[in-house]
Amino acid sequence: MWFSFWRSRDRFSLDELRYLTNQLLKIQVVNEVNKDFVIEALRSISELVTYGDQHDPSFFDYFMENQVMGEFVRILKISRHVAVSVQLLQTMSIMIQNLKSEHAIYYMFSNEHINFLITYSFDFKNEELLSYYISFLRAISGKLDKNTISLLVKTQNEDVVSFPLYVEAIRFAFHEESMIRIAVRALTLNVYHVGDDSVNKYISSGPRADYFSNLVTFFCKQCISLNGLVADTSKNASVESASTILASIDEIEDNLYYFSDVISAGIPDIGKLITEKILQHLIFPLLLPSLCEESINDIQIGVVSSLYLLCCILRIVKIKDLASTIAAALFCPPEAFVQVPEVKPNGTIRERLLPDDNEIADTYSSASVGVPDSCDTPETHGEDTSLLHDKATHLALREGLLSYITKGDDIQVLGSLSMLATFLQTKELDESVLDALGILPQRKQHKKLLLQALVGEASGEEQLFSSESDSASNEIYNEIDIYLRRLKDQYGVPYSVQENRMSFTTHRFQVLDALVGLFCRSNISSETLWDGGWLLRQLLPYSEVEFNTRHLELLETSYKRCTDALLEEVRGTWPDHLVYVLRDEWTKCKRAMEASSPRKEPKCLLLPTQMSSFEAISADSSCATAEKMLESVKVFVLLHQLQIFSLGRTLPEQPPVNLPSDTLRSSRATTAGLDSSGLKPGTELKLDDAVPCRIAFERGKERRFHFLAVCMGTSGWVVLAEELPLQNQSGVVRVAAPLAGSNPRIDEKHPRWLHLRIRPSTLPFMAPPKLGTYGKAKAKALVDGRWTLAFRDEESCKSAFSMIMEESNLQSREVEAMLGPLFNLETAVHSSQQATPLTNSHTG
Repeated sequence: MWFSFWRSRDRFSLDELRYLTNQLLKIQVVNEVNKDFVIEALRSISELVTYGDQHDPSFFDYFMENQVMGEFVRILKISRHVAVSVQLLQTMSIMIQNLKSEHAIYYMFSNEHINFLITYSFDFKNEELLSYYISFLRAISGKLDKNTISLLVKTQNEDVVSFPLYVEAIRFAFHEESMIRIAVRALTLNVYHVGDDSVNKYISSGPRADYFSNLVTFFCKQCISLNGLVADTSKNASVESASTILASIDEIEDNLYYFSDVISAGIPDIGKLITEKILQHLIFPLLLPSLCEESINDIQIGVVSSLYLLCCILRIVKIKDLASTIAAALFCPPEAFVQVPEVKPNGTIRERLLPDDNEIADTYSSASVGVPDSCDTPETHGEDTSLLHDKATHLALREGLLSYITKGDDIQVLGSLSMLATFLQTKELDESVLDALGILPQRKQHKKLLLQALVGEASGEEQLFSSESDSASNEIYNEIDIYLRRLKDQYGVPYSVQENRMSFTTHRFQVLDALVGLFCRSNISSETLWDGGWLLRQLLPYSEVEFNTRHLELLETSYKRCTDALLEEVRGTWPDHLVYVLRDEWTKCKRAMEASSPRKEPKCLLLPTQMSSFEAISADSSCATAEKMLESVKVFVLLHQLQIFSLGRTLPEQPPVNLPSDTLRSSRATTAGLDSSGLKPGTELKLDDAVPCRIAFERGKERRFHFLAVCMGTSGWVVLAEELPLQNQSGVVRVAAPLAGSNPRIDEKHPRWLHLRIRPSTLPFMAPPKLGTYGKAKAKALVDGRWTLAFRDEESCKSAFSMIMEESNLQSREVEAMLGPLFNLETAVHSSQQATPLTNSHTG
């Protein structure tokens, strides 16, 4: 029989469909002999039915009249071969996905065959079978609408009592295979978006509602797992660990987007249910207590992971109550959230021992943020402020976040800034809540007061020009009180702001104090400081009125320190590149300050520090000093722009620096006959000031040259020239290297030897190597060279040494002259409006 299957026939014909169906009818048991025929017959029937749906209705008419669906079910019952089950599920999936006719879809769903296949007890230990089963369920969900969904449910008194498709699917919602979890979520969203009230009531009641609780529980486990990966990576960072963290982050963010999609489907009470579960199972017991430096009851998540997760939740799950509750929770101390009880079904709270309300209020009222008295060192910074308590748990969470900015490490600072920036960009939060947090942008505050004045509200015009508004303060606390009362009444968090309220102006100055304190710190990376600058710019656009005298003094002190650091770079290893780097970073910093959002995503908090291509090189190498120079420039540029900003001026497009002069050159450069084109191998020059020397670039192969050091403007070189035999005191350049960073040193044991360091001509970060998976450089780092020059006597060696020092000083003075306008703040502010674009004139 099965051999006749291969006889020549018109493949896409009704006769072929009739033949295959008749052959299946004859099969009484599926065994090894006929298994292959059954599989091929099932596959071919799906092709023919799909073809007929689009070309010839008679195909599907035959399929219905002969109840081929029932034949499929019979074949499944008499078969014990997994391959047959797999093919049957694949056949059904193909047919359902490709059928276009509503009539055909209604027929497929209108009998109990589909529900029989959904509830059939397949052997799901076979992974391939499970994969096809989930694909089958997902294919069905793709055809659901308000008409078809009614064909797959059972009702009693107009209430849905059975929905096998949904119930069987969510059994695999937490399967270890991610592709299966993704398919199940897609299926559930297809169900939710149908919008059938009776189905929505069914899935949001009874045991089906546990699915949403289990989702949050599963998500909590993922968060704890992510924290473990981050903790392990902090001890042993690698490319592989970074990739693992990124994969975990992707899953967590996918989960949050799924929560958001479920909520947006508009099913009554589901959004509220998910919000409550996220608060009760994750935010209250794990994330908020973890924001404290000291461990509370062995919290399972670290500070940085908590900051990331809170940012992620606020950014993705856009629910007003969720965002406002988290914001209100920041006014409570972390211990208030330890063992917060769950809400019972009737809305009451299980009894437990909690801190007294007055005790919580007292600990909060004692917390305030002050401006640090010293900018000199990280150790002395902030010692006189009230932020530094014996126990961090005595602080309200909001003050704890600000304390990380003033005394935390680089990652903690970045995390706190990300948290504040996320609140600032959360559109679901009322402006009054942002004002209570102290992060309402000044322009929005002015806008609100202007509107009050225009509509004739009492004292609105006076409020606009006053430093504090009682009515505004009352409005703020009315909004905050709503959510603080909800924290207490609904979630059992004991707290009240009725005692010792702090005004919104005080909160605002706390944030300003913390940010100003941040700019005084010398142990924080420039990248993180730039994020702090962005936040300050959002809060105070073109306004100095919010800065008090102490703020301005601290900013000026910090600015002077950065100026000194920049002057050190003028006399350092890379002065010939300094002006160009400063101009480039000025543009980048201005762009970053004026951007609509911070440059870094919160996920950067969890990733190990990106490995540079020259990480293993010693700290005194030119590559390391290049990184130090870049850091100094970035911090200086930020502080300079903040100074202009604090004066209420507009940031200029270009930094106010003097133009380079191509005619400026040292007397040695003039004597050597160098022109404005500079110097390179093959250039002819006069050797009047040159000193004869010997050097061996290869072992045993010593060569004779004339040594010369010259500078032209901001460029300079150390030169080895070969004397031309037919021209007296003339030579041609054979080797030229940068003058800056040569660090000349006369050998102590051999006073005729001069040691030079030869740094690369280009900055290592100007042309970064291509990176691998994460931060792994494929190209080797540039390495410093070494020259040892041997002169005929000690005087010649000293003369060469002096020549290098003199020309280096001339080069540094020219760079300092170009940067001169930047070092005088008032001059910089006025001349910045006429700043002239610079060309890349350095020649390394």
